[in-house]
Amino acid sequence: MSVAQQIQDLSCEAKQAANIMANLSSAVKNDLLCRMADALESDAPHLQQENEKDLNAARANGLAPAMIDRLVLNDDRIKAMADGLREVASLPDPVGEVTGMWKRPNGIQVGRMRIPLGVIGIIFESRPNVTADAAALCLKSGNAVILRGGSEAIHSNSAIGTILKEQLTALGLPSGALQVITTTDRNAVSELLKRDEEIDLIIPRGGESLIRFVSENSRIPVIKHYKGVCHTFVDADADADMASNICLNAKVQRPGVCNAMETLLVHKDIAETFIPRIAHEMEQNKVELRGCPVTCSLAPSAKPATDADWDEEYLDLILAVRVVDNLDQAIEHIRQHTSLHTEVIVTNSYANSQKFVRSVNSSVIMVNASSRFSDGGELGLGAEIGISTTKLHSFGPMGLEDLTTRKFIVFGDGQVRP
Repeated sequence: MSVAQQIQDLSCEAKQAANIMANLSSAVKNDLLCRMADALESDAPHLQQENEKDLNAARANGLAPAMIDRLVLNDDRIKAMADGLREVASLPDPVGEVTGMWKRPNGIQVGRMRIPLGVIGIIFESRPNVTADAAALCLKSGNAVILRGGSEAIHSNSAIGTILKEQLTALGLPSGALQVITTTDRNAVSELLKRDEEIDLIIPRGGESLIRFVSENSRIPVIKHYKGVCHTFVDADADADMASNICLNAKVQRPGVCNAMETLLVHKDIAETFIPRIAHEMEQNKVELRGCPVTCSLAPSAKPATDADWDEEYLDLILAVRVVDNLDQAIEHIRQHTSLHTEVIVTNSYANSQKFVRSVNSSVIMVNASSRFSDGGELGLGAEIGISTTKLHSFGPMGLEDLTTRKFIVFGDGQVRP
């Protein structure tokens, strides 16, 4: 069977399944997700065997350590996937929620009700936990989902998909509600992007080249999970210990993710003390610094930054550092180089924090907290489908409500329009 025929078949199956999933009760959906969570934990040894195939191939192909880290499915990460499913099960079901009701002068009542989007296609790279997270959110919000992971995680994604689909079948639900594309043929993505009759939304998660390819070639509306060039600005009156802890966590804890800090901006009034301190701490954690001239003079180990460094998503232990004259210059730098993901200010000034919050329009703005909190689970949404850097129809970490739309509902008692 050709790739085009495979994609057509699974897209049609997903569309049929979506009609059933849209009308499931919350109790059935929650039971399904809890069963899926239990199954992931029960099948952890098999899942790790399949994951090891991907890890061996990644090492043989010379993938960067940060990218290999994204692939790993150890006990903790499998438990986290299962916990994510259970957490989504515990969240309020948005489907059917009436978000406002008002009465018109002629007596008709008008409201808006949340409904599923339908079929959601997700194209992603590296992290196999996306398979479980996406399934949880799409199914709980009454949608069907088609998942196309990268070839580097093909065995892991296929194994997770099989485990989850078995629970759909066990409950007598359509297995077509969860489709994992198992071919590594690159034409599968192009074919998927043509299925606008069956698929309602495409969400790409991955590198810049993937996002651009999907955006340029899709017939289907796209929500971009674009790169994360996340900034942290350390203000003149920031607490040095707090600032240091936040910066280290944002850069070092897990550098290969989109909410890691990529650029550090430091107010000139504290540069002479803070730059040497943070440079030493970063170097202790094997972080390479690329700095402006002032940074390089205060941290001799730093390499001179190029213009390209200010727009770079390193996903590695590399950090661009610039000394700025004031808050306004920090804001202007962010506006010029932001990817609209996450920006942080560390300050003791309420006025400056409020100006930063109002003036910077990335999807997540943080005051005195690490950019690593820019995550659906950390913000209370449950497992996220992604972090949208597209302002329509969703912006920032996408939870259950972001996978629904709203229809108008109108109640009358015989009114006709004159």
